[in-house]
Amino acid sequence: MNLHEKLNYVEFSANNLTATQQFFSTVFDWTFTHYGPEYTAFDYQGLEGGFYLGNASSSPERGGALLVFYSEDLRRTQVKIEAAGGVIVKAIFDFPGGRRFHFCEPSGNEFAVWSDN
Repeated sequence: MNLHEKLNYVEFSANNLTATQQFFSTVFDWTFTHYGPEYTAFDYQGLEGGFYLGNASSSPERGGALLVFYSEDLRRTQVKIEAAGGVIVKAIFDFPGGRRFHFCEPSGNEFAVWSDN
């Protein structure tokens, strides 16, 4: 749904579109729409977006936005991420309101997963 003046879409660079697609399909059950060899899009994930072929990656340490997934079971989600080739870059830690960890997907973009339990 497109809502006036609300966040609607996010794009990330990915140096390996195939590996990035496979990772998100395996871990989070995403499907993709391909727009040629240099762009692929996802939808119905809370926020729509896409990955374009490029050599940069997003990291909060370099000023990039951190997109955060919610999980009912942090450990189970972490196991899925690692099994699919993701790298945990910050182990599970407590913060006000819950616990979370950070990971990088195969193209190096950093994301986080949090839980309130």
